[in-house]
Amino acid sequence: MGCLSCSGKSRKKEKKQLNKKSVDQIPSKEKLKFNPSLDVKSEASKDGGLGHIAAHTFTFRELATATKNFRADCLLGEGGFGRVYKGRLESNNKIVAIKQLDRNGLQGSREFLVEVLMLSLLHHPNLVNLIGYCADGDQRLLVYEYMPLRSLEDHLHDLPPDKRHLDWNTRMKIAAGAAKGLEYLHDKSNPPVIYRDLKCSNILLDEAYHPKLSDFGLAKLGPVGDNTHVSTRVMGTYGYCAPEYAMTGQLTLKSDVYSFGVVLMEIITGRKAIDNSRAAEEHNLVAWAQPLFRDRGKFSQMADPMLQGQYPARGLYQALAVAAMCVQEQPNMRPLIADVVTALTYLTSQKYNPDTMPVQRLSSASSTPRMRR
Repeated sequence: MGCLSCSGKSRKKEKKQLNKKSVDQIPSKEKLKFNPSLDVKSEASKDGGLGHIAAHTFTFRELATATKNFRADCLLGEGGFGRVYKGRLESNNKIVAIKQLDRNGLQGSREFLVEVLMLSLLHHPNLVNLIGYCADGDQRLLVYEYMPLRSLEDHLHDLPPDKRHLDWNTRMKIAAGAAKGLEYLHDKSNPPVIYRDLKCSNILLDEAYHPKLSDFGLAKLGPVGDNTHVSTRVMGTYGYCAPEYAMTGQLTLKSDVYSFGVVLMEIITGRKAIDNSRAAEEHNLVAWAQPLFRDRGKFSQMADPMLQGQYPARGLYQALAVAAMCVQEQPNMRPLIADVVTALTYLTSQKYNPDTMPVQRLSSASSTPRMRR
């Protein structure tokens, strides 16, 4: 999952009721860290828990066979959690992605359990589908649907010269889809779910560039009743964490909105959230963008040069306005994710046509829909 401290079965109804007690009572990371006798289903059902987990249980032998014994040419990627392999299940010949957690890595048994529980209960077209898991001895593996175009990060940053760059229409489609996945977690789940690790590498793409949120090991159930926030240790990825969460450990739905704003800025500008290869004043994407947000005459300078001016001027300004509102320092000034979805869905309908629309150089600003905060 690449987690750092920020200071550095089936669902019959769309609104699936989560059992807060069962998730909150997952034993601590220290107690469970790669416990060889871990029984996922029994842990989930303790103390009035979730009972039935729909995800299939795999043996380690099955997944080793699927990945040709975790051969190097099956490796899709690697992060702080461990490695992800492409595999083919022998039972049904299905292509899958298999995440093997590093026993000495950053993701312990608590995060493994949370991910299994969350993805067994949450189902949406913009959330990755968990097929099954393996808790065999000290092995921890998760089996997901295979997303052939890998992550959004792979299409925005450090691209080889021969790789096609994302056009404007595809970028807005990805942004809107990711926002819809977040909206489902915030507004359709009961209680709401705070994702806590939204970033480009956790947005996966299928063959049609349809985005799905992945990696739910850090997800938390949101505040309910009169509670305004959830207090927790600060986890996430540097550059994406909301400032109030990084400073106080107080997590809210608006913390996710901030992270989404950073992702949207990456989509628009092509820049990384943190890029130490740039000049000092441009290391942090949000800090670099803040003065430009205040000067509408400079909005066009924020467009990814790889777009080569092929974007609608009005669409660029509106997308930047949405991003600017999401990364407001004060949480109550950020929009609701439902309003972000409304704005981005509108932008996806305003497609750029290279045959009929001009290549942009310098443009004037335009209005953007009002959002509830």
